[in-house]
Amino acid sequence: MPSFIRNTSGGASVSGGALAPRSRRGNTNQADSYWRGGATPYTVEYLVVAGGGGGGGSSQAGAGGAGGVLTSTLTGVPAGTVYSVAVGGGGAGGAGAGGAGGSIGTQGSTSSITGVSATGGGAGGNFSASGGNGGSAGSPGGGGANNGTAVSGQGSTAGTSINNAATGGGGGAGAVGGSAATGGGFNNAGAGGVGVASSITGSSTFYGGGGGGSAITVCGFPGVPGAGGNGGGGAGSGGAGTAGFPNTGGGGGGSERSGGVGNGGAGGSGIVVIAFPDSFPAATLSGLTYTEPTRTGYRVYSITASSSGTITLN
Repeated sequence: MPSFIRNTSGGASVSGGALAPRSRRGNTNQADSYWRGGATPYTVEYLVVAGGGGGGGSSQAGAGGAGGVLTSTLTGVPAGTVYSVAVGGGGAGGAGAGGAGGSIGTQGSTSSITGVSATGGGAGGNFSASGGNGGSAGSPGGGGANNGTAVSGQGSTAGTSINNAATGGGGGAGAVGGSAATGGGFNNAGAGGVGVASSITGSSTFYGGGGGGSAITVCGFPGVPGAGGNGGGGAGSGGAGTAGFPNTGGGGGGSERSGGVGNGGAGGSGIVVIAFPDSFPAATLSGLTYTEPTRTGYRVYSITASSSGTITLN
């Protein structure tokens, strides 16, 4: 986040507002911490969630990983601070094709607030492709490939796939995706990894669930798709994968071909939420699509859709 520092020279007087009590002066240029106009500084909470990755298309396709999730509380933020905000969209699901063809999904897009960026979720692989890198990793297809890599502090890796049977779940912001397993007469795909809970809007909500993997029926063993991870992950499918939920950063579910073709589920779009005590005046938002959830004692701005703009603390 921005460092609110002002340079002054040799103890010269400064007009237009009192400096903070912690001001330090010297005979040369020094940094002075100050509050604009002597106003009480803000304490600001934020949640930044990137778009989820799209699931892979066609036979035994991998699941999309969740978008990266970042949270923090900032103290000593001066009035007049302007944050630039962007909300990332979910990645597209891979297109289905005959046999073991098809394409991988697309990585989700970055969400950010000035100085902080959450990375979009990794894409799910097609039959033979590895899972994509991202905030959380996408899982590979069931043809023998590798998991993607997650971003440390933002998400988790995907579950393991089983060759020619089932795929692992996409990584979640809070936990690794479930691994595929064969047993009990079934080929079981992995569930998406669970997301992270936040109460910034006034109620506890999970964000960043991984997509569920897909599974094939082979040698009389029915394929059981994986559930989407808690936090908006889309379920895997015996046909087209399910999309991640909007404004959660959930990964898209992987597909299994149905009638020769199955499309991967799209990733869910991201979200950015900012909250501060309601003893401060309302913020000014420009160029942003947002709602104002009810949370006792706070002003909350929940910024949705693939929008970008600014929010000013007045």
